[in-house]
Amino acid sequence: MNAVLAEKLDQELRGKSAGEVIRGVLELGLGRAVVTTNFRPYESVILHLAAAIQPGVDVLWVDHGANLPETYRFADATMKQVAMTVYPYLPKMTAEHWKAINGGLLPTPDEVEKVEDFSRVMKLEPFERGMREMAPAVWITALRREQNPQRAATLKTVMWDEKFQTLKVNPLLDWTRVELDAYVAANGLPNENTYYDPAKGDEKHECGLHAALTTDAAK
Repeated sequence: MNAVLAEKLDQELRGKSAGEVIRGVLELGLGRAVVTTNFRPYESVILHLAAAIQPGVDVLWVDHGANLPETYRFADATMKQVAMTVYPYLPKMTAEHWKAINGGLLPTPDEVEKVEDFSRVMKLEPFERGMREMAPAVWITALRREQNPQRAATLKTVMWDEKFQTLKVNPLLDWTRVELDAYVAANGLPNENTYYDPAKGDEKHECGLHAALTTDAAK
């Protein structure tokens, strides 16, 4: 399984519905499929779509420990409603510990070095640990082009992720907020819009887990 297969699948599945994309990859039986989430707004959509095709689907939840109460309530409501198996991965340092040694507060967008440190220690380390331990053959994401115009041209429905040696599947790639709102309403899914992630700095539409920044190298 490699970049050649990823390109073949991308050509076959490009333009298909999100459900068809997920089903098309999972029916190949390539191995363990994992959906990653941080329970930002609309994450219930990708989780619901994946669980509809593979009930009990494995979910890697990267919880940096400093989410707003609304985010944790959203996560709890989604876990109760969607048939999935959630594996929470938390940083080795608590958010309170990080704050205590970094001035007592979470980083603000203009504190670039602190934002990057929070991202490495509190978010990317548990994400990378989770990906190594769960070792998915298929990695399903909620990435959308409109979240990141800078990288929109490089994103594909199916991609090969060299770092984790896995097929990266982006079924919602071309979805808009209007479509997400409609899906949430049609399926009675929970959602919340007060999400804040200290690891993103001033970028409000980037997941953070998909950027080039890693635990040992800055982007």
